[in-house]
Parts: sequence; C-alpha cells; structure tokens
Amino acid sequence: MNISESVVLITGVSSGLGNSCARRILRRGGKVLGIDIGPANDLMVEASPDNYFHAQADVRDESAVLTAIEGGVRRFGRLSGVVTCAGILHGERVLGRDGAATLEGFRKVIDVNLIGTFNVIRLAVPKIAASVLAEGEDERGVIVMTSSVAAFEGQIGQAAYSASKGAVAAMTLPMARELSRHGIRVISIAPGVFETPMMQAASEKVRQPLLEQTIFPRRFGQPDEFAMMVEQAFENKMLNGCVLRLDGALRM
Repeated sequence: MNISESVVLITGVSSGLGNSCARRILRRGGKVLGIDIGPANDLMVEASPDNYFHAQADVRDESAVLTAIEGGVRRFGRLSGVVTCAGILHGERVLGRDGAATLEGFRKVIDVNLIGTFNVIRLAVPKIAASVLAEGEDERGVIVMTSSVAAFEGQIGQAAYSASKGAVAAMTLPMARELSRHGIRVISIAPGVFETPMMQAASEKVRQPLLEQTIFPRRFGQPDEFAMMVEQAFENKMLNGCVLRLDGALRM
C-alpha cells in the first residue's frame, strides 16, 4: 500500500511512537486521523487540515472512538489503515510488600492496551472494508498493532503489561486470517525499549539493566525507527499475520 495515497488512523498520536508515525506518514504525503486522550500537540496543530484530523477520545470509549472515525472519514472520504500506539505501563508485584496486587491496576492496563486496541480496530475495519478497489488492486488496508517484547519476556511486576501485549500478539494471526477476504493485512510490532515519554520517566534503576541487556545497538530505540517499521509494514505486501520484533536483540 502506498502511504502517499493512504488515510491512516493513529492512536496515541500526541506523543511517543504514535506521534513519530504521524510525522512520517505526513512527510510521505499521507493523511492522518489522529486519536489521543489529550489534545493535539504543536506539530499536529501546524499540520494542514487537508492532511490531519485530530479527535480527542479515550480508546476504551466506543461512542467517542466511533465519532472520531466518522469525523475523519467525512474529512478525508475514506480510511485505509490503522496504527494502534495508545498504551500505558504499570508495574506491580502479584504479592508485594503491602499484600496482593490491586485488581484495579491490572484491569486498567488490560482495558487500555488490549480492549482499547480491539475497540479501535473493530470500529475502523468496516470503514476500510467498504473501500472500493480500483481495477487491478486487491488490497484495501493495513492494520499495525503495537505489542512488546514483554509479551514474551516479561519482567517481575509486569504481569498486567505482559498479559496485555501478549494478547495483542495473539490476536494478530486470527485477525489476518479473517480480514484477508476483505483485502486487509494485519501486523504487530513488538518493540524493545524506546525513548518515549513513558520510558524517559523511568528511573535509572529501571533503565540501566534494560540498556545493558540490549545487544546492538547498545542504546534504546528512537521513535522514528518504530515509524520506519510501520512504513515498511504498509508498503511490503508480504508482511501479514506476523509479530515483528524491533529490539536490538534485547532479551529481558
């Protein structure tokens, strides 16, 4: 799929991975429907209304997400892709110093990272599937979900986060199989540790061991490197039904 001809819905667009994906797609001439629980950042405000539509919505809110999607489709006339980057971190031991883990903390991570991802995709897919194919074309859209290496190698205290990202990875193949009849590909990217606001807020005690376990390059990933992988997922038609690690050989 040619990004310059695409209209892409991106969640978590105001910062981190989602923001970098939006920047790259806009630079390539694509159009972006941005969804974030917060307002548009400066770059998005400066983007042309012809290329960018921002909707402030919680990915868990069915009504708000549907309103956002319909607004974007009215603006651009169609939808051809989804990139789900909205997510939260949560660290809590099952049995901590103060007793059992809170159910509220576990539930919130699952609600945002997993149910929020599924909610956005299920509401966006009908719009993508309704696209009329030009003569000789067989692809209507691409969905890219954000998993994590924690899906496979979660650390102590990451039960909730690992569960949410593991479920995203597990959804990839069944979705790809189902949506193939509509000409829609589904890919997940499992990033290692990236320099996003969430990770920058972590203490050195948390950051340093992760850095030491990254083989090469011996640094954290840059958000634009994630966006480059998203770009490849859109344009390389053989990428489908797979979970792509992007982690510098990090094994936590």
